[in-house]
Amino acid sequence: MTMTSIARHKTAMVRDALSRPMSMAVSDSLIAPGRTVFDYGCGRGDDLRHLEALGYQASGWDPGHRPDAEHCHADVVNLGYVVNVIEDRAERARTLAAAWELAKRVLVVSARLVWDARDLVGRRHSDGVITRTGTFQKFYEQPELAAWITQVLGVTPVAAAPGIFYVFRCEEDQQQFLHDRVHTYRPRVRIDPHERYESTKELLSPLFDFMSAHARPPRTLELDTGAQEAIKVEFGSVGRAQKLIYAVTGDDYWEQVRIQRRAELLVYIAMSRFGRRPRFSQLARTLQTDVKVHFGTYKDACIQGDRMLVATGDPMLVFVSARSSKVGKQTPSALYVHRSALGELPPLLRVYEGCARVLSGNVERANMIKLSVVKPQVSYLSYPKFDKDAHPVLESAVTVNLRHLTVDWRDYSKSDNPPLLHRKEEFVSESDPRRDLYARLTRAEMRAGLYSDPSRIGSLHGWERQLMATQYQVFGHRLRKMA
Repeated sequence: MTMTSIARHKTAMVRDALSRPMSMAVSDSLIAPGRTVFDYGCGRGDDLRHLEALGYQASGWDPGHRPDAEHCHADVVNLGYVVNVIEDRAERARTLAAAWELAKRVLVVSARLVWDARDLVGRRHSDGVITRTGTFQKFYEQPELAAWITQVLGVTPVAAAPGIFYVFRCEEDQQQFLHDRVHTYRPRVRIDPHERYESTKELLSPLFDFMSAHARPPRTLELDTGAQEAIKVEFGSVGRAQKLIYAVTGDDYWEQVRIQRRAELLVYIAMSRFGRRPRFSQLARTLQTDVKVHFGTYKDACIQGDRMLVATGDPMLVFVSARSSKVGKQTPSALYVHRSALGELPPLLRVYEGCARVLSGNVERANMIKLSVVKPQVSYLSYPKFDKDAHPVLESAVTVNLRHLTVDWRDYSKSDNPPLLHRKEEFVSESDPRRDLYARLTRAEMRAGLYSDPSRIGSLHGWERQLMATQYQVFGHRLRKMA
């Protein structure tokens, strides 16, 4: 088969929703109101129509379906599953460079990964495969795709998800993105009764939210101008409003917030060592202020962050940190924690998990994280029915090996005997509103003797046999004796 007979136009998919890269760019606030989007290799233009329906300004070009469209500079340029269908390596690199040239703020690059090829029928061609439909596909390892982008553009990309990378034009934008994806947690706040606060609670909300997020009062221009002026009209000054907030919340809450904010900054700074750590002047102004308030100097913050990063390479420190965690399910070989509780992990474990995310990016469907304490490995597990099912089954797992720098995927969706979960309350935070519901079921199952032999109930078939043997059924999150 010659190059001219490869049917690139057949790779354009019909989509009834945004593609993964576009959807992720929206959820990560890279595509936002007021920002322009250009889809380089837009296929039939389905992403453009979906973006326009959402109110975004989007345009695109495609060599097969929109060859006469103009190449436009835009804030966000998407190169979605294009490089993997180009069989000529030099042209592939030129295409990446051309898309980068158009990106004012960020380039989104996506390609298919090696695990997508497991069931593919085709024959080898160049560094890829020619499929039965006559299309070409190049399948990448996750680190390979990152290295290739770096080689061609001379810029280190950020892993957004498996097979998706962001290449930022501005260092400040990249650092803000990396900071914003650090997992956060804030304790529940108890508000003491106060007539003035209750009558102005909505007005004070922007100020309270800022203080809670940053563990400090806002500086000049950090609070929305409209909100700030409204507070001044009501209270005379922002400072008086702050005093009221402190009065109705108490010192304990703000001390916990301060500890959490300092930990978040420490995790971010530790992770900034990957690639080239930014200069202090390259951080957003609000982030600069946070560092000064909570660490004194950027230098001291970097020293502490580096110590934390080095500590993640010590198996004993990881083990001790995992065993001291107040959140998550402990097993002999790992700590399992629900995604919603990641912000409550000890800072060392948050950096440990963050190291894995540097390689894999955000695994969208994963809602359970397995932190191994016997080898440097983090797994992102997908239990789609975690909320609905009392004993949800595992659908897929993305495993990041930090020693070998590999990202692998395993599919359990076709298995008739997948692993499943018990004791769901152990995976979530103590403050999670679902915890009591889960715990009541666990207590009932223990009284019924369903956990008498844990080694037999870790898979779907084993659990079903145990239920049948004891004559019990699970309805929702309730246990009932069979009639």
